[in-house]
Amino acid sequence: MELPNMHVLVPIDDSDPAEQALEYALAEYPDADITALHVIDPYETSVDAWFADQDYLADLEAEAETLLETARERADDHGASIDTDSVVGKPAREITDYVEEADVDEVVIGSHGRRGTSRVLLGSVAETVVRRAPVPVIVVR
Repeated sequence: MELPNMHVLVPIDDSDPAEQALEYALAEYPDADITALHVIDPYETSVDAWFADQDYLADLEAEAETLLETARERADDHGASIDTDSVVGKPAREITDYVEEADVDEVVIGSHGRRGTSRVLLGSVAETVVRRAPVPVIVVR
């Protein structure tokens, strides 16, 4: 009986640590099923942006697709293929919900996202995922 492949989730945004997390997952888990997940966070911008730009969410979705396409290209560079997905909501909550709903075995996450600074040991999203995820979490700097 063949065992199913390990399922690794890599949350991504446009930060260097997220890129490093994807590189780590592709190198360390060549036989795993890897999913790159981008959480579209409409709450990170002021409410005024919602009213000023009716296409605000569509713009965020287009940015997400660009990030996910870049992740697929990076996987191709490694001779791998990955699944990609995007969801809308608060990043830490959406990531931990995704872990439970998608039968994820491990999370590889960047130490901080685009709003973090390199001086921060662990960004708030990564910290929350580490605390709440019901599976092992590897944090990549």
